[in-house]
Order: sequence, then structure tokens, then C-alpha cells
Amino acid sequence: MAAATLARFLGDHASITLVESDAIGTVGVGEATIPQIHNLLVGLGIDQAEFVDATEATFKLGIEFDGWLREGESYIHSFGTTGRGAGLIPFRQLWLRGRKIGVAESFGAYGLNVVAARKGRFAFGKDANLPYAFHFDASKVAVVLRRYAEERGVKRYEGKISSVTRDAATGDIAALVLDGDRRIEGNLFIDCTGFASLLLGKSLGVGFEDWSHWLPCDTALAVQSENVAPPPPFTRSIARPAGWQWRIPLQHRTGNGHVFCSAYMEQDEAARVLLENLDGKPLTDPRAIRFTTGHRREHWSHNCIALGLAAGFMEPLESTSIHLVQSALARLLNLLPNDLSNLSTARSMFNRLSGAEWERIRDFLVLHYVANDRRGEPFWDHCRQIELPDTLAEKIALFEESGLFVREDDELFLDDSWGQVMLGQGIDPRGYSPLADNVPGEDIGPFLASVAKAARVKAEAMPTHAEALQSLVGERARA
Repeated sequence: MAAATLARFLGDHASITLVESDAIGTVGVGEATIPQIHNLLVGLGIDQAEFVDATEATFKLGIEFDGWLREGESYIHSFGTTGRGAGLIPFRQLWLRGRKIGVAESFGAYGLNVVAARKGRFAFGKDANLPYAFHFDASKVAVVLRRYAEERGVKRYEGKISSVTRDAATGDIAALVLDGDRRIEGNLFIDCTGFASLLLGKSLGVGFEDWSHWLPCDTALAVQSENVAPPPPFTRSIARPAGWQWRIPLQHRTGNGHVFCSAYMEQDEAARVLLENLDGKPLTDPRAIRFTTGHRREHWSHNCIALGLAAGFMEPLESTSIHLVQSALARLLNLLPNDLSNLSTARSMFNRLSGAEWERIRDFLVLHYVANDRRGEPFWDHCRQIELPDTLAEKIALFEESGLFVREDDELFLDDSWGQVMLGQGIDPRGYSPLADNVPGEDIGPFLASVAKAARVKAEAMPTHAEALQSLVGERARA
């Protein structure tokens, strides 16, 4: 992603070198995205149909959270907005009033993305009004982007980094030394070395801020399985006794994983839970990934910027990993000066904005865990007792008062996302905004009914997800 993006936007203004090693495996669980992925495709000029075909992609309208509040209950955190407001009155406030007087359906019934996802429907175009993302084979995306970068002049070196040379006077990174004593010099280095963080963490000594006291899961098991039915247009996140299981449907297979806390479940037991809850026959053996949630205290130090796992890790609960790479690259391009001899101001701003973005996403993930009603399970009982970050505690308190949310610091998740998850996790507002009382009580029921009916009718008129895939990429889309 970095090589392709920098090659596209810096062009002849920079000489870009990509160092990779096919001998080093990838984590390989970044198979689900959020709608901002379209900015990457549009920015690079990659045709959507060709991308979907090359990466075995399917479409994603949101994430179903199954059992996160309690066993047997589920909700969908969808993209886009739910319902429609009336003038200055937000829809959720009208819904809260309607619920109080007994004329409201479940909140998801008013969201087109939710209704379409439940019915397995999907449609393209502005008229469809379905914000969507992709599920894809991440290894095939890497192939697409590598080819894109090399076609635009990026020089690729195959090999492992054996050492990092630093300038004695400034402390900046001067060069990478690869196996075979190959030396690659540069002015600016992008650390994409994964959990090892060989440049930013190991060489420059930037410390790690551990968030495991808020997000205690520390292991993931990943396995691929056969498809047994047409792929649904949403990701599934299923609560398990000591964590959760993901299910990501692609055209040719399904990606599965079990994220869990090793303090509450042994790895063998976690593998058993995962394998017993696959829809289809496993195609691979479960692969363990150990992690600590958190991030580097600086994402940019000296002349080195860390991306992806080299910058930090947050479990893929809301499909934010790829987005964090994408947003960091956009931030770098916006702040990168023409003169690389003085990076202090750009570096300081980059770190401040990156830190705020990571913290707000962290809060959103913590919300899913702490607001649960899975009583009698030690892991989930522990999660309910976690001391909240002040920023999250304030959001929950405001929502509990009257279902309100205020976005801060240009954070990623908007009002509707926070509202869907808070309601889905059982956070029940005690009241609602007085603005909602401006609509006569006898009008609330018909208004809500019309919104729900519009979502149902529009969703039912759409083709199935499999039909939409086939219409885009032809027979390669597995129905």
C-alpha cells in the first residue's frame, strides 16, 4: 500500500525502493475493510471490477455481532445512516420517543444496509444508496499493489534486513543492510516490518504503549474453510466464552478466526471451539498469532514512519487495520514537506493526529467488551469491570442521558456507528432530546412505519449479493 500510494502521488519527485522478503510470512487476517477503502482504489485509479475479480472479493454492508450482549441476540453495525431525520431532529431521537410510546420497531429495521444484509441483497450505484466495503484475499491484494508499484517505477529488493545503520550526528536512519551485505540508503524510511518493528521500535528505540488492560485478548487463531452457501454481504463476529470468532466470506473460501484471552482459555481449547464452529470443511490448520494491543508512543521518529503492525495492533473487531495504514499514508502525504532536512513540525503534527485516531478507535473497541450481559462467564465478567478510558466514559454517560453523541478530533466512527453499537450492546438511554417533542405524538408511529417500509421495499427490489457479484465480474463470482 505504501509503495503504490507514494508512487502514485509523489511520482517523479521521489525515488522509491521497496524491500520485501517472500520468506517472511504475513499475518494475513486483514481481509475485511470499511468504506474508506474506496478512497484507495479511486486514488490509485484501480478499476473496481478488476480489483474484485483479482482479489476474490465480496461486498460488505456491515458487521453482525452475534451474542455480544447475551447469547441468542444479535445486531448489525452497518455502514451509512439509519432512518432519516425530520428537519433538525435526528432520527435516533424520533425513534427513542417512538419507543417510549410503544410504536417503534428494533433500531436496525430502519437501516437500509441492515435490512439488505439480513436479506442477502446488494446493489451498486448512487440510487442504491448502500455504502459498502469489501471482503478480500489480502495476499492477492498485495500482489495487485506490488505490480502497480513496480509498473510506476518502484524498485523492489527481495531480502531480509540484517541491520540498520544510523547517522552518528543526527541519529537518523542512514541505510538498511540486507542479507548479502547489500546496502540501501535513503532520506525517509517507512517501517512495515510488522510486530518486529525493526526500524522504529528496535533501531530507534521508540517504546510501546500497552492497552491490554482495556483490551485483554492476546491471541488469534486463523483458519480458512470451504464455502457451503452463497456468501452473505456482511462480516460475522460471534462472541465465544473467552473472546470472539470472525467469519469473512470470500468468493472462493471463508476466512475464520478466534480471538481470545489466554488467561481465560488454553490454545488447544480455543482451536477446538474454532474448528467446531466452522460452516465448511477447514482448508488449512489453525495458525496462532500472539499480540499485545497498543501502539508505539510515536509513529514517526527521526526520519522513520511506522505503518501497520510496526505502529501497533488493535484486534480486527471493526476491520480498522487496513484503514489505519491508509489514513497514515494520507496524513503523511498531506504533511510531507518538500525539504526533508527539517521534519520536526510535520512529525509532531503526524504523531498527535495519529495518537488521537488510535485512541478513539480503541475506545470504540472497548465499548463492545465492557457493555455486555454475558453473566457467569469469567472473561466477560472481567470485561464488565474494566475501568474505562475517560474519553469513553464520557461518551457512554452522554448517550445514557438522552441518546446523544458528539464527534471529536475528526474521529473515524460517526454518530450512527456509535449509536448502533451502544444500543446493540444494551446501553439504554433514559430519555431523548426535547427536539423530538416538536413532532406530534400521533405522527411518530406513521413516520417510523414509513421509514421501515421504505427500507424493506428497497432491499427486496435489489438482486441477491451473489447476483450482484456475478453482474460485476461474471462467471468467476461463485454463486
